[in-house]
Amino acid sequence: MLSKQDQLTELVRKLETNNHVFATDPLLITERLQDEQATPLQKIHRRAERIDSNRALAGTLNKIDGRIKGIILIMSILWCVSGFLGLFALLQSNVVNFFYVLVCLLGFHTLMLVGWLIFTVINRGSQSPSIITSFISPKTLIRGKDDVNQAAVELYDEQLQHTGMRWYLSRFSHQLWLATLTGMLFAIIFLLIVRQYSFSWESTLLSDQALMTLTHWLGWLPSMVGFNVPDADAVVQSRLVTDVMPLSIARQWASLLVGSLLMYGIVPRAIAWAFCAVMFNRKKMKLDLSLPYYQKIISFWQRKVVDEDDFVEKVQPVAPKAKVTQGNKLVALLEYKHPNPTWYHTAGEAFITQPPEDFGVLDDREDMDRMLEYLATHDVQVLLGIHGKALPDRGTMRKLDKLATHAKQGVIVQLLTDDGSIEAVDSVRRQQWQSALSERNIGLVS
Repeated sequence: MLSKQDQLTELVRKLETNNHVFATDPLLITERLQDEQATPLQKIHRRAERIDSNRALAGTLNKIDGRIKGIILIMSILWCVSGFLGLFALLQSNVVNFFYVLVCLLGFHTLMLVGWLIFTVINRGSQSPSIITSFISPKTLIRGKDDVNQAAVELYDEQLQHTGMRWYLSRFSHQLWLATLTGMLFAIIFLLIVRQYSFSWESTLLSDQALMTLTHWLGWLPSMVGFNVPDADAVVQSRLVTDVMPLSIARQWASLLVGSLLMYGIVPRAIAWAFCAVMFNRKKMKLDLSLPYYQKIISFWQRKVVDEDDFVEKVQPVAPKAKVTQGNKLVALLEYKHPNPTWYHTAGEAFITQPPEDFGVLDDREDMDRMLEYLATHDVQVLLGIHGKALPDRGTMRKLDKLATHAKQGVIVQLLTDDGSIEAVDSVRRQQWQSALSERNIGLVS
């Protein structure tokens, strides 16, 4: 899966592509990062963190991640308890058939481990099994229908389809097996402490010598780490035991049982878990900076004049000069209040000699709906006052487009500062408005 930083960056990309309104304006953050010294990846990460200034996006990702980890933890605990109870039920008799118990402990586990090895070798580079990915899909964990939750769920689903996720799912499977085997180990140690067992073996086909050889092979690996292995006399004396056996012989069989569970069960499974963890880290997803979205941002940061002699002046688009009509006027402020109630006087003589109707502030959707209803029944020209520090982002320009469509005598824009001086508007910001208004042929009060 992607790192935390990469996940947040990808979530911002998905939301910005769908015109989501963030806590902080992406365009403003992109401009501020242009002069910072860092690699493109670092700046991309910083951009995402600053856009998510209220930590709402990071909180959604942490919520999904926390629930997935919580489910994995609960399942591991349940598997451990099931292993403990299963072995506890198996060892209720005081006389235990050693090889029968050993097959119950490690038979199915060994088959599954060998099957996983074969499947891993055969299916190199394949994607994650669809059944497992649907089981842990965030769609079952997050019920929110807002655009943030939906984009986060889509992001996690894409990660689950990555080929490297097969190692994550294999690691999860090994973790459940380790939990089961650990529960069995706890049960064996507990029962050997509080009860005295006798161990026997019986066979119709195998002779004493064959069982001695089998016990010797079985005990080779546990004996390497200090576990006792029954000798030949102990193997012979343990055949068809129905009563209490000598304690020294019982301890040899008990030591071999614990050693076999550790060396043939827990240790191989732990090695497989560690191998999957290493492979998952090696196959981890990385942010794809070659996407057009990221390339556009990086190219904006790298835009500089390299050689003055080769510089060709680029003609910047200019908004048409505002043409004030002779009809009725309507003035409104976009999303902020101006300290001067007659701010529109600087727009021209027509706004002084013939006082316009003041609509007030367009702040939310209800204000916009009322404005559109008014324009539908009145023949007016709209003068829209916008703060000089505001950005011509998608949301703002969509509002302007609606007003321009409904205003019968057109819309003109006036950039304002708190002191009412048009000249005080930042030149870079003015040029951005010039470009945006030029595309829509909307006049700007100069």
